[in-house]
Amino acid sequence: MADAASGAEPRWRVALVLASSTGGIGRHVASLAGGLVGVGAEVTVCGPAETDRQFAFTAAGARFVPVEIPASPQPRDAAAVRALRRSLRAAAPDVVHAHGLRAGLVAALARPAGCPLVVTWHNQVLAQGVRGRVYRQLEGYVARAADVTLGASTDLVNRAVALGARDARLGAVAAPDLAPATRSVDEVREEFGIAADRPLVLSVGRLHPQKGYDVLVAAASRWRTCRPAPAVVVAGSGPAYMSLAAQISQQRAPVLLAGHRTDVPDLLAAADLAVVTSVWEARQLFAQEAMRAGTPLVATSVGGLPELVGDAALLVPPGDVDALDEAVRLLLDDRQLRAEYGRRGAERAATWPTEADTLAQVCAVYDEVTERVRGASQEAR
Repeated sequence: MADAASGAEPRWRVALVLASSTGGIGRHVASLAGGLVGVGAEVTVCGPAETDRQFAFTAAGARFVPVEIPASPQPRDAAAVRALRRSLRAAAPDVVHAHGLRAGLVAALARPAGCPLVVTWHNQVLAQGVRGRVYRQLEGYVARAADVTLGASTDLVNRAVALGARDARLGAVAAPDLAPATRSVDEVREEFGIAADRPLVLSVGRLHPQKGYDVLVAAASRWRTCRPAPAVVVAGSGPAYMSLAAQISQQRAPVLLAGHRTDVPDLLAAADLAVVTSVWEARQLFAQEAMRAGTPLVATSVGGLPELVGDAALLVPPGDVDALDEAVRLLLDDRQLRAEYGRRGAERAATWPTEADTLAQVCAVYDEVTERVRGASQEAR
């Protein structure tokens, strides 16, 4: 199908596939969709209807087809494969690019014969027991099925190679540019009822066990004795809300669960310190946002975070309440040290790949895999 505006054939017909997402993956796909449309691609995004409502793929110029791919394996996966197969048949893509293990599995089963498959791995499988064994089998299938695997961090690339990936490469997922704050520090503090002399510690992310918020709450419960006691704001929603709320109440921790927020730049501008307590991350969106904003960061030394932050953040072991407590107290007690980490963070962030760099890498991969198909087709003749 020719481009409707110019009459020219699109550079590629691309199908971007994602499962349920409320954060980084959806934002990355939205950025990629807009960038690909900008370089002349015809883009179809396939994913749960809610993702288009949240990330506005159609506003970026892409066509959106609802395909309900749940975040974890479900009996209805067969229906998702059938729905995606129909969607891909109609879109006739030159390349299918899936984001995440779940989307990669469904796309591998549904893609048209001969159509190249690119899969970006955004997360590590953390499940244990029977569920973990099932996921690891799925990982291996997706690794072997993809023509090219892009890992958001080096450990994900190594994991894909160990599982039999034919071609695995580092594919840094750049965070979108951070919008400027629209409210004053005083306005943000007033909303949360935080006095001007109280330090504000901020964390942003899905309320899920992976994020390690139980460790943050446990450490925060110790900060009640500080004078003035810091206020901790956690922005995000998710399945761990009730357990965290119960822990906050039981331990009398000065932590506010603020729910899903769209004003992260405002929150960062008002924060004295940003904290990431995850048990694993690749290039965590909030860590990137905090450092770009010049907000000093304490983060866990897991996954891709050490290679992301270098010496521009204070790193602590995951699950270590004592280490987190000590690191946060160290920075809150030393204004100059906070300023130094804020400066280092902003300087480090300036060296990261941009969204344009990420788009350029993806375009080069698309050129490569589609050229292979053309070459194989010519040889077959």
